[in-house]
This record gives sequence, structure tokens and C-alpha cells, in this order.
Amino acid sequence: MQITRQADYALRAMYYLSKLEPSVRAATSLIADEQRIPPSFLAKIISQLSIAGLIHTSRGARGGVSLARPPEAISILEVVEAIDGPLTLNECTHSIDGCPFGEKCPIRPVWCDVQSELVERLRNTSFAALGVSV
Repeated sequence: MQITRQADYALRAMYYLSKLEPSVRAATSLIADEQRIPPSFLAKIISQLSIAGLIHTSRGARGGVSLARPPEAISILEVVEAIDGPLTLNECTHSIDGCPFGEKCPIRPVWCDVQSELVERLRNTSFAALGVSV
């Protein structure tokens, strides 16, 4: 399993926004430049994050992008799922029908446990908990 480049860029953009004062809006061009994200790619990401209710966007001379909630109220999981959809390590973790061995599969419980741990870790990690500058 690998997080998509789009989700990685979304996490970078959200991290950048989480470090700003609550009333500050950032221009997408500045985010793209400072986080090394292709501007055209960032535009699509910003749209998805806005639809998911994670950011606010405004146009015009004083426009820009800001978080919709405080950094401590936004998890890494929310951002990844807003871009990539629900995390699934293997198709069988979503549905037992995806495994040709069904209930007798010795590996499925491992995948399910690992996925559960990963989801919990990402759900419990907010942007406020991230301290190192990017």
C-alpha cells in the first residue's frame, strides 16, 4: 500500500495551513511554491479538501485558503480519505468476499489488524501534533 502523491501533497498543504495563524489565508501559489507542489495539481487538491469541509477558500485580492477547523480538530486520516477514499490495505479487509479462502484465510486477520492499527494511528494524529517544519 502506498499513499498517492495527491494525498501526500494534500497533507503538505494542510500542514502548511496548520502552521498559520487562524485568521490568515494563504495564496495557493505560495503553498505550491513553499511545499513544492505543482500549481495545477494543487488546484484540484484544494477543491477536494474544500468539498470535504477541511478548508475554506475565498477569491479576490484578500482571498486565499485557510483551515475550516483548528489544527487539533483535523486528523491525517481525514485528509487522506478526502483525497484517496477509505484506506484499504487489501481488498479482503473491506469484504471477506474478496478473499478466495474466505473465513479460512490465515493472512486476512493480519491484514485486518494492521489496517485497523494504521487507521487508528492516522485518526488520532492531528495537524497540531505535528511539530517539525516542512
